[in-house]
Amino acid sequence: MTDKHDEFGLNAYFDAGRKAAQMPSGDLMARVLADAEAQQMANVPAPAAQPGLFASLWTAIGGWPTVAGMATATLVGIWIGISPPAPLEEIMAGNTLDTYLVDLLPAFGDDFVEG
Repeated sequence: MTDKHDEFGLNAYFDAGRKAAQMPSGDLMARVLADAEAQQMANVPAPAAQPGLFASLWTAIGGWPTVAGMATATLVGIWIGISPPAPLEEIMAGNTLDTYLVDLLPAFGDDFVEG
């Protein structure tokens, strides 16, 4: 159906087009370059807007990860404030003498005795 060797007489036109390569005139090139420079100057981007107060604060504290941690700490603080644990109630009631009688590190006392 298609044969690469079939010629429809177009090769003569292609050869003529290759031989007569025309260059654009100097006037046309000057107008094209002037238009290109005008377009480049027209497309200068506007300076970026400065971030607002809240955006600066958001960036300063660290964004979403920090805000999530702060929100969690706030909720835990409210939870402990509303429903404190039982030992915290005893400490706040004034029975703090019992806390001084507890040895929190009993294993380290023997190190000084052994010499």
